[in-house]
Amino acid sequence: MANRKAQSASFAAPTRIPAQLDLAAETTRIRKNGIEFRSETPITAWTEMTVTLRDPADGQDVRATGVVVDCRGDRHQGYTVSMVFMELTPLAQARLSVMAYSNLA
Repeated sequence: MANRKAQSASFAAPTRIPAQLDLAAETTRIRKNGIEFRSETPITAWTEMTVTLRDPADGQDVRATGVVVDCRGDRHQGYTVSMVFMELTPLAQARLSVMAYSNLA
């Protein structure tokens, strides 16, 4: 049997964006396993990002790393970006669940 290289984009490594986005609470939806937010620029799928969310109830930060799974929209109205978190600690998962089911979701 001959060895062949896979020529598929689905095997590409996640890309990283060395930028910081400041998101408004009105345009951000927190879910128990991810986040949706509005962006003026598109973010490609499988982009790895780290976000820090501040809980307004007690001011504590939750830091999570995830990947962009969807980005829809256009340059005129903006983009809706969906991101799924990976490898959350049990404490971070519990805090996100509380935030997701509060008035922040």
